[in-house]
Amino acid sequence: MPKLHQIIEQHWQRPKPWLTLLLKPFSCVFARIAAKRRRDFLSGRLKSGKLPVPVVVVGNIHAGGAGKTPVVSALVSGLQKRGVNVGIISRGYGRAQKGVHVLNAASTAAQAGDEPLLLYRQTGAPTAVGSSRVEAGRALLAAYPEVQVIVADDGLQHYALQRDVEIAVFPSADTARNDLDLLPNGGLREPLSRLGSVDAVVVSGGGNPAFRPSENMFSSRVETGAIYRLNRPSEKLDSGRLKNRRAAAAAGIAKPERFFDSLRGLGIELHETAALPDHADITPQDLPQADFVFVTEKDAVKLSDGLGSDALNHVWVLPICAIIEPDLAEFVSGRLKI
Repeated sequence: MPKLHQIIEQHWQRPKPWLTLLLKPFSCVFARIAAKRRRDFLSGRLKSGKLPVPVVVVGNIHAGGAGKTPVVSALVSGLQKRGVNVGIISRGYGRAQKGVHVLNAASTAAQAGDEPLLLYRQTGAPTAVGSSRVEAGRALLAAYPEVQVIVADDGLQHYALQRDVEIAVFPSADTARNDLDLLPNGGLREPLSRLGSVDAVVVSGGGNPAFRPSENMFSSRVETGAIYRLNRPSEKLDSGRLKNRRAAAAAGIAKPERFFDSLRGLGIELHETAALPDHADITPQDLPQADFVFVTEKDAVKLSDGLGSDALNHVWVLPICAIIEPDLAEFVSGRLKI
């Protein structure tokens, strides 16, 4: 039987009239509270902190599953290629520890959160996490004073941190919808009008004729890389090995079907799939029984914590990267004049 959060999330995609009637009043209250909070920060009634280097916030107005993390990774990598020394800060959602943590080579998902650890490993950029992004930014700059720009992973609604550039990631699948609503009746944290106040919008997940790339409108698509073995990343998968073998997949992300469809698109027949909650503390016991089990990079950073080189040899990882058009890093560099 579906859990309450699953029923509500399904309602966000395919609204049910009876549930709309029940939840709409709460969305109206949420809208007023969110609007007042933003006004209070912008007016100075609530305090916000400013870091000594420019801050670029990459976030979304959705509750999750907008494709933000690949965009952050692509932006950071693009700025690095332009010679900019970039740092990353994040809340570190789902981590077990409290306080600020500056990531290092031994950091685990429990210390840092799955997405910040993934970004750190993908880009090599100095990274810090903390519920206060201002404190995380200060700790990062204390450890890495050479950082020129900080990219905040998520935090569009974290107005306690002042920002120089705001980038909102918006899923292509929702660009044609007219039934989007705020929490809890819909999946929006802020109204659609918020997109008009950001510096750039990245439409993720493919193009839509109504959202053509322009000066401050970007399109992001995901490309898959070579599948590699979890604990031996240098070993790539030979698809011929899958013949007459049982294959399965597990994903603890906001929209796991996207991952499963990507595998099927590569010609991999999945005998079983396991969809786990976003940011779930995935363990070996959560994986399906199969000769080959495929996971996302986001889940791989959790499975790899504390495992020896011979552990989970049947687990393979599908990497993805975001291709953003036009060049988002060039746009940010121009805005910041760096």
